[in-house]
Amino acid sequence: MPMIRECIVTTLGEEGRVHIAPLGLIEDGDGWIIAPFRPSATLDNLRTTPFAVANFTDDVLVFAGCLTGNKDWPTRSAAEIPGAVLDGSLAHAELAVERVEEDELRPRFHCRIVHEAIHAPFRGFNRAQAAVIETAILASRLKMLPREKIEQELAYLQIAVEKTAGPREHEAWRILVEKIEDFYKHAPA
Repeated sequence: MPMIRECIVTTLGEEGRVHIAPLGLIEDGDGWIIAPFRPSATLDNLRTTPFAVANFTDDVLVFAGCLTGNKDWPTRSAAEIPGAVLDGSLAHAELAVERVEEDELRPRFHCRIVHEAIHAPFRGFNRAQAAVIETAILASRLKMLPREKIEQELAYLQIAVEKTAGPREHEAWRILVEKIEDFYKHAPA
């Protein structure tokens, strides 16, 4: 099974507008595969502008924010490709699409790395950060997973948040849990 690295992917739309989305990139030798679900802005943008930036950040509030509607995060121009780098990322990789493997659910964009840069040191793992990332993934799949599974996972993940979270992790957790609760409040019985 290939490694998947959770990151924030930025792509450009037709008018050059930056789209920011949390995605798990799939290791592909010396490159990465981006496999967005249909329909999505990331998918449309990769077809229009076949470049992306993988932004590696430990700021889980960006992941949570993107999943709850806040997609307005500061960026700057990429160095080697048409694209945008997320301000505050610890590192980034600028990617060029080399080929597309079509799929009805998740086309796979095989990308080569054009440029990489490190911006800040990685200071270690925090269990709450990992819990928030897992919760963000659950929140993105509410229509695909049974409610019981979501609730069981949340109960377990909450332990790490309670024991190890800082203010940003608590805020990210709060907005994701609110999104999940709101979904079930409005879901048909």
